[in-house]
Amino acid sequence: MADFCNAYSGILTHYNLIATASTGNVVRESTGLNVRTVLDGSQQIASLIACGEIDLVLMFNSYNSKAREAEYYNILRLCDMYTVPVATNIASAEVLVRALGRGDLDWRNIEMDEDAQFQVS
Repeated sequence: MADFCNAYSGILTHYNLIATASTGNVVRESTGLNVRTVLDGSQQIASLIACGEIDLVLMFNSYNSKAREAEYYNILRLCDMYTVPVATNIASAEVLVRALGRGDLDWRNIEMDEDAQFQVS
């Protein structure tokens, strides 16, 4: 994750980054990016997704931790439920981060009001 964030730091520096403590500390130390870390890890990130606080998830699966498998799938499920783009590998992360840099994900800022009129928040 640190190598990926370093490669795309030019784009990522313009966004609020949130990570689990271990990942966030490694990324911060390796890249110099400002990363907010959360204490409860994936549970707190899942809560932020459900509250609409997360616009994009980059979550590279290491496939070596059965203990974290339920947390991993919970985040994927929440991303599906709340229409949050998610990347689980470097190839999909590159596509999403480049789209983010171009403004292709700005559609997430458009909401419907009570009269079915579009508003930009």
